Amino acid sequence: MLRPIAALAGFILLAAPVQAQPYPNKPVRIIVGFAAGAGPDILARTIATQLTADLGQTFYVENRPGANGTIGAKIAAQSEPDGYTLLHSSAAISSTPFMYKNIGLDVLRDLAPVATVGVLDGYLVLVNPALPVHTVADFIAYAKNNRVLYGSPGVGNLLHLAAELFNVKAGLTMEHIPYKGAGEVMTALLNGSIHVMFVTPPSSAGLVHEGKVRALATTGTKPFADFPDLPLLTATVPDYPPSVSWSMTFAPAKTPAPIVDKLNAAIRHALVVPAVADIVQKAGYFPDGRNAAQTAEFFRKQVEESGEAIRIAKIQPN
Repeated sequence: MLRPIAALAGFILLAAPVQAQPYPNKPVRIIVGFAAGAGPDILARTIATQLTADLGQTFYVENRPGANGTIGAKIAAQSEPDGYTLLHSSAAISSTPFMYKNIGLDVLRDLAPVATVGVLDGYLVLVNPALPVHTVADFIAYAKNNRVLYGSPGVGNLLHLAAELFNVKAGLTMEHIPYKGAGEVMTALLNGSIHVMFVTPPSSAGLVHEGKVRALATTGTKPFADFPDLPLLTATVPDYPPSVSWSMTFAPAKTPAPIVDKLNAAIRHALVVPAVADIVQKAGYFPDGRNAAQTAEFFRKQVEESGEAIRIAKIQPN
C-alpha cells in the first residue's frame, strides 16, 4: 500500500506547476537604432552597465542603425514581449508614424514605453563663422536676401524638423541638404558647404568655444549652462515651438506590466547613481524620474507634437 501512495505523491509533485523564476533570469538585449558612439548608444550602455550590477543579469547593447532609429525599433517591436529584448531610442522615432509609409511599425501600438532616461531642452542654432551674422535677426535678414543652405542628418529627423519649423516661422526659404549623420552635417558646416544647422549642445560645445562655429540661439525653454548668455530663439521668433528631445527605453507591446514596472524602477534607481547621472548630464540630458504610466503619456504627447511639426513644415512621408 505504501508504494502506490508514494508513487501517487511523486506524480502530484511532478504535475504541480513549477514556480516561475523572478525576472530577469537570463541576459537582456537592448537594441539601439543608432550607430555605436552616438548619443542613444552611450546612454544605453551606461544604463545597461548599471542594470547588470543591480539586477544580477547581463544587459547588453546591440546596434541596429538606420532610418532614424526605425530599423531597430521594428526589430524590438517584433520580439517576444517577455522583457528580454528592449529598445533604447532617441526622440527620432516620434516622427516615424508621419514620415514612413508601410513600414510595418506603429510606435504607439507596438512599443511599450518603460522609462525616460533623460530629457534635452533644446538645440543650438549654429552658423559658419564666415557668415556675416551675429544674431538671429541678422541671420533672418541675410537669409531673406541670399541663398542659404541648412543641413540635417536625414529627412524627418528632429533636427530637420527644428530647422524647417524655423524656416516656416521666420518666413524663410532655406534649402535643406540631408546627410547620413550629424558628423557629416558638422563637417559640411565647418567647410562652408552649408550655412546653418541645428544640433544638440554636447556634440558642438567645444567647437563653439573654440570659435570654429558660431552659436546664434537655443531652441529650448531656458539657456544652456555652458552658454548662459545665448538667447532663446523665441526671443526673435516668438511663435517658434520650443524643441525638446529625449532618450527613452521601450519594451515590445504586451510586455507584462510587472516587468515594465520593475525595469522602470531599476532605471530610475540607476539615474540617481552619481556616475550614471554624470554621464547623462554630460550628454546634455537631465535625468528623468517618470514612472511607466507617466512615461507612456509623455511619449504619446511627443508623437502628437512631432506630427504637428511635420504638418506645419509640410514634409511629405516617404
